[in-house]
Amino acid sequence: MLFNSIEFAVFLPLVFAVYWMIGSSRVRSQNAWLLVASYVFYGWWDWRFLSLILFSSLLDYTLGLRMARTEHRPKRKALLILSLCVNLGFLGFFKYYNFFLDNLAQAFTLFGQPLEMRGLDIILPVGISFYTFQTLSYTLDIYRGRLQPTNDPLSFLAFVSFFPQLVAGPIERASNLLPQFQTPRTFDRRRAEDGMRQMLWGFFKKVVIADNCAIIVNEVYADIGSAEPYMLAIAALLFTFQIYCDFSGYSDIAIGCARLFGFDLMRNFAFPYFSRDIAEFWRRWHISLSTWFRDYLYIPLGGSRGGRWMKVRNTMIIFIVSGFWHGANWTFIVWGALNAIFFLPLLLSDRNRTNLDDIASSGIIPSWRELRGVFVTFTLTNLAWVFFRAESVHEALVFLERIFTEFPASYHQIVSFLYFIPTSTLFACIAFMFGFEWLNRRQEHGLEVARFKAITRRSMYVVVLLLIFVFGSFDKQTFIYFQF
Repeated sequence: MLFNSIEFAVFLPLVFAVYWMIGSSRVRSQNAWLLVASYVFYGWWDWRFLSLILFSSLLDYTLGLRMARTEHRPKRKALLILSLCVNLGFLGFFKYYNFFLDNLAQAFTLFGQPLEMRGLDIILPVGISFYTFQTLSYTLDIYRGRLQPTNDPLSFLAFVSFFPQLVAGPIERASNLLPQFQTPRTFDRRRAEDGMRQMLWGFFKKVVIADNCAIIVNEVYADIGSAEPYMLAIAALLFTFQIYCDFSGYSDIAIGCARLFGFDLMRNFAFPYFSRDIAEFWRRWHISLSTWFRDYLYIPLGGSRGGRWMKVRNTMIIFIVSGFWHGANWTFIVWGALNAIFFLPLLLSDRNRTNLDDIASSGIIPSWRELRGVFVTFTLTNLAWVFFRAESVHEALVFLERIFTEFPASYHQIVSFLYFIPTSTLFACIAFMFGFEWLNRRQEHGLEVARFKAITRRSMYVVVLLLIFVFGSFDKQTFIYFQF
């Protein structure tokens, strides 16, 4: 079920009403209702894959209990390996089987031994990368002794399948979210109001900006060879806005929706395009995934504790694996490697933790140095996103080659495009969004305006709602991260 669908507009109020009618004193009944609602939400897409998420949940629940009951280290390790093999095995089969098969066949062909191998027609279960990492963090934390397993299967199943964040995150840690399923939740009007504000802001970013950017971006990327060079540059720029508004919009809706039910999900975006260097960007972009790789891959590899070579090795591994996590395509691997290359100079010169505070922390206007840093960081991420969006590495290289060798277009072409009303309206909405997020950059989300007077707040809601209804795209475009 999509957040931006009529079905969800009916589903959410129904689930919300029954949930609070059950009452906060009946936690197990509330969890049971959330579990049913989450499985309906997920099964709306394809009910056949409910068995997969159920099996994965029950497996990790059982392994977690068994791990905690023994002090025998080899046995604990064997149970952890079983969890890793089964979960990553499912992920590998559904997501990477055809990719490895194709590359194996190409490798044999390269060495003069053509290999006939037929791929499988595999449907990738939506959200498998997200809930797999969520359950894995549970068994990994138990193995490390950082978490005690739950003996309540109902709350564990509800934790894994919690519908607001099931298919595109944030990737929650059991240590944060699972205890919330085991304690009474009382309705808090202020939290619920803020949740609705965050959802409203997420819908604005998704249907007004991301989906309208997608119209131009999809058209240009569909025929890179014949698109004008200035349109390639504009499409690259618009995809940078699209991917941010699509994914952070989803996170805003998910976090706000969870708050309606009394849950606090972790923050997933912290205004990343205001970052002054790449290291700061990665502390602010897809925070739940970045910290997952930091805690469960980078630090176990040695982190930054070793020498220069180890720092380079670990950084390259974590970024490339992060890229590969996004999809079975070399474009994602190149995207990850590029970000590692951008990041390494900061790490090796010990400047990767320079910008830990908010930009323009002492006022409203950033310094020239901060502006220069934001411009350079934005340009680098813009360049890398071309590989993320392209269908192949070759296509991305052609895309960039045409921009750098055939640009600029005539002044008349660019002005004509920008004066085109739909385009100028889209850029005005983008400017509105960044203006709002700049003013609220020290808050949790772009529409966190509880500190303003009621008349001001209501005026803001009316403006955002009007923009959604007038300029929103309502053709139920899916979210980009569903494919991951």
